[in-house]
Amino acid sequence: MRKIKYKKGRKLQHTSLEYTGVHKDHATEMQLFVYNDTDIIEYEKFTVLALNTCIDYTKNNWLNIHGLNDINLIKTLGDHFKLDDFLLADILNTTKRTKLEEQQDVLFFNIKSLLPSESTDGLKVEQLSFILKDGILLSFQEKRSDFFTHIRERIRTHAGIVRTKKVDYLLYLLLDAVMENFYITIEDEEESIEELINLAKQSADPFILEKIENHRDNFNFLKRSIIPLRDSLYYLKTIKDDDTYNGIEKETFSFFVRLHQKSLELLEQIDSDMSSLESASNFYFSEQSRKMNEIMKTLTIISAVFIPLTFIVGVYGMNFDNMPELHTTNGYFIVMGAMLFLVVGLIVYFKKRRWF
Repeated sequence: MRKIKYKKGRKLQHTSLEYTGVHKDHATEMQLFVYNDTDIIEYEKFTVLALNTCIDYTKNNWLNIHGLNDINLIKTLGDHFKLDDFLLADILNTTKRTKLEEQQDVLFFNIKSLLPSESTDGLKVEQLSFILKDGILLSFQEKRSDFFTHIRERIRTHAGIVRTKKVDYLLYLLLDAVMENFYITIEDEEESIEELINLAKQSADPFILEKIENHRDNFNFLKRSIIPLRDSLYYLKTIKDDDTYNGIEKETFSFFVRLHQKSLELLEQIDSDMSSLESASNFYFSEQSRKMNEIMKTLTIISAVFIPLTFIVGVYGMNFDNMPELHTTNGYFIVMGAMLFLVVGLIVYFKKRRWF
């Protein structure tokens, strides 16, 4: 499980091709969809040897790469599609934050996908990268996952408008699918917050505060992942009239505006949930203070009861010769009775005052 923060990692040159992620046991595989409104061809076990024969630039092409351990394969793809080495390095370096890179004929986008962990309070993190170029969309995933299963089915069954649009619309669908993981993660965190609030109202166990801090770290990491995504989407929606890159159709920009709006909604929801998490902390400390007050009240009552008894015992513990009570036949029983009466009287008094 990756620690939920952006790792500093080792110092790498900006063109160094080295996979820095944690999914090093996943073999690199490729899948290719070639489609248009009337036709579709799917290559499940695609190889670099078929790059020249299978890709049809008169149609839409989606090449999905699962696993980033085969550096030679990534390098071969970069050479074939004439991608700069620093783009390939950003794909392989998973410590980088979300970014958008615009060139004359290439649009590069990478994003963090976050999902709740089934076994811990942490988050599962995976970096995904997308390259939009000349009628082809390249998507890079650290491992095989089911983020885009529904999109593949829509392409296969011609559901919706994906087959009638170009690959820029497919990029929108993929980004939207990744952003849905943020909603899933936030919903899971909200359920945990509700449980923590209920626990904090009932107990001052230190593990509650530990869980609160864990979930606070999760929200901070979510926020750190979404803020650069928001900025990238804002920039993307502003290049509609920019002549630098024309790989996105004019009518498709409205879909990226929706994604930007989603990022704003996610950030607003995170701020609201962090306020709720702060309430859980307040409940915890309030319960802890209440418990401490109960302890102090009990100790104070005990002290108040024994202070006069200690005084009486101290008086009659003095060794003066002229103490007539020491020679009284029933003095011991009288003093003990008086002490008992005093204890009962104090307890009754405290009870009437509702001090306990």
